[in-house]
Amino acid sequence: MFCKISLFHPRTHFHPLLLVLVLWTAVATAERPGWQSREVDWRASRGARIRAIHYPADKPPPMLTDRQQFQQRQPRKQIRYAKTATELQTFAQTLPEPIVALVFDSPPIDGFVPFVALSVTDARIDDPLNPYKSDACSVNYLTGDYLTDNPESDYAIAVFDTGASANLISYIDAYRTGIDPDFITNSPVILQGATGQAVAWASQALGIFIDGLDVIEPNGLLPDNSGMAGEYNVSIIVGDPIESPNMPTAVGAPFAIFFTTVFCNNNQLIFTVDNNDVNVPCVRVYDHSDSRIPYYSNKINLELRPTQVSFVQYFPCVEIFPGDCPYGDGAPITPTIIVDGWWTYQGLFFVSSVDLRHKAKSAIDKDGFMFDTGAQVTVINDAIRSRLALNAYDPCFVVSIIDVTGEVVDANGYYIDSLEIVASPEWLTFTNVPVIVLDVASPEGGFLDGVIGTNLFNDLNFLIRGGGLFGMGAPYIRFDPICRIAGDIAPACGDCSVDFLDLDELADHWLEISSEPTWNPRADLAPLSAPDGLIDFRDFAVLAEHWLQPAP
Repeated sequence: MFCKISLFHPRTHFHPLLLVLVLWTAVATAERPGWQSREVDWRASRGARIRAIHYPADKPPPMLTDRQQFQQRQPRKQIRYAKTATELQTFAQTLPEPIVALVFDSPPIDGFVPFVALSVTDARIDDPLNPYKSDACSVNYLTGDYLTDNPESDYAIAVFDTGASANLISYIDAYRTGIDPDFITNSPVILQGATGQAVAWASQALGIFIDGLDVIEPNGLLPDNSGMAGEYNVSIIVGDPIESPNMPTAVGAPFAIFFTTVFCNNNQLIFTVDNNDVNVPCVRVYDHSDSRIPYYSNKINLELRPTQVSFVQYFPCVEIFPGDCPYGDGAPITPTIIVDGWWTYQGLFFVSSVDLRHKAKSAIDKDGFMFDTGAQVTVINDAIRSRLALNAYDPCFVVSIIDVTGEVVDANGYYIDSLEIVASPEWLTFTNVPVIVLDVASPEGGFLDGVIGTNLFNDLNFLIRGGGLFGMGAPYIRFDPICRIAGDIAPACGDCSVDFLDLDELADHWLEISSEPTWNPRADLAPLSAPDGLIDFRDFAVLAEHWLQPAP
């Protein structure tokens, strides 16, 4: 459990939070001779959605939906010598250490969406002697009382979104989870989009708790909250049905900072979200010290920036005169975000170093790429587009984007020769990489170098270890390429071995059918091409066939 309590210094005024400040480099038109269009529904950064992609008819872009979902493409290892500026300075004195890279060719434009189940309670810090306790508290269990009489059905589906600087809930999901007007303040939150603004509202202090979608039963109920983790005493942004109808439901960086979150792309569910069937990775949230966290051998260092941030809290109302705080002295007037002591900055996670190359041009050791699990696409800003000499008047494809305000703009897309993420001991290298040109506002001022989206992580199991504040340790990502062996059903993310853990899991579900509440689809192994919804000797035979088989 992590709960840091501090007293806010009361101030008589504050600046409204600009949560989503996203600007686009627009293109003249997506209508070009010989091009065709395709409707899509992809998430871009900061709550924006890509609604269509336009491309030459003879050069269709690689899309996740057009290949076998998450079909394993075995990465090849490449050994090369580093050529960064720092290494070149010492090249004459000593031969640099060779870098081993995991190379993935032609990743799709779109990646997976890490959906989670979200429940809401009334959990908050209630201290009459000090009503200004506004820090978020994290717990690895659900606490507080639900806001509805039917919590098994009154939950929301949220995106685990490290690119969101606050936790958000749409007006529909707010109604569903019981956030009625009594839990919503009259403090506005301004959502700044490409060409306009939208208005949402800060909630009263609440508790939000999540778990993977695999805990939802076939009948759609969520009766078991034993695996939930979350935070309480947090103010979330609540959408308005008229002013901000496009606002998504998302669990953001103020949540992710407290936990280690595991994404298992080799263990996926087919789930219906917004009337669309999508493949959803298994998501698990753990306390940082939990022994069940899987170990992955490769590490990407993250940075929580700006470095001045030190608190996860909302700004409380300070009642100087009677009636100043209609929702109570100390009630939130801003949502909970990661901030410094003066509420000047908003903290987000950045990848420490990214190298980009195209033909003879390069952009090396860039440290301004945000890691965004809420973005299915990878983004570069217009300055890097220029640095790589990508022709602004001759894109490889164009996407149409609708932002949280409902405005629609077009943005250019390109395929660049390579994008490398510095990691240890094996770098991540992607070749023939689709990127979209967007100028996304940075919490440090100016624009991000870009956004690393989930399309680069389709073929990886990975975890995000939050942190970055004092006493938390540094944040990072750990990852390994997906290892698929029929019969590797335990633990949840697999361990590249078919052994007694898998046998125990099969035995726990012996003779179960798919309609039972405890059904585990991973244990339904046979027939391999179309599992039959029954755990029996045919599934045992598949497990036995691959017993102790080495990883590919």
